[in-house]
Amino acid sequence: MSQTTLSSQQHPLLVALTGGIGCGKTTVLQEFSSLGIPCFVADEVAGAYYADPSFLHQVQSLLGPSVIRPDGSADKQAIAAIVFHDAGALKQLNAIVHPRVWADFKHFVDANSQAPYVIFESAITYEYGFDHLVDKVICVYLEQEERLRRLELRDHATRQQLLARMQNQLPAEEKMMRADYVILNYEGNPRTRQVLYIHRRLLR
Repeated sequence: MSQTTLSSQQHPLLVALTGGIGCGKTTVLQEFSSLGIPCFVADEVAGAYYADPSFLHQVQSLLGPSVIRPDGSADKQAIAAIVFHDAGALKQLNAIVHPRVWADFKHFVDANSQAPYVIFESAITYEYGFDHLVDKVICVYLEQEERLRRLELRDHATRQQLLARMQNQLPAEEKMMRADYVILNYEGNPRTRQVLYIHRRLLR
């Protein structure tokens, strides 16, 4: 299915890596990267758009002048405060961001056409429908209480703030049930062994 979304030339297998906020996707992605697999991080790519004046103008038109600082840069905290409490605004922002992200990913795939597979990492793979554009989905799973504990330490955010962010994503258990592969990212769990198992399956 995914191959028809790209040009007609041969492409690597397209693999999405997803999971709930705070589940440890970055650590898992590093494991795949260490195996020589090209990894595209959607949030990092999207974050760079905020340096583009034309993109900032779109965001300001959507969310209002409060999201732009006096120096003309994006106030990402103000943006987050709006979209994490307004599902409609979040959906509209995603409609600006994610077609552009996917277009950039297609260029990334072209640049890595000799790889056996490439990874598209996005927390909202299912929420935005990216799962329909890839060949396989890997879900990194960690139960909510442990994710909250990690995020409180990492982001210095309140539990209420974190729960509000989580409510904008599908439940982690639903993502796990829908995925082709699942990595259980508990402390002490053999994460590397799980990554290697999936890597070998994808190479087939």
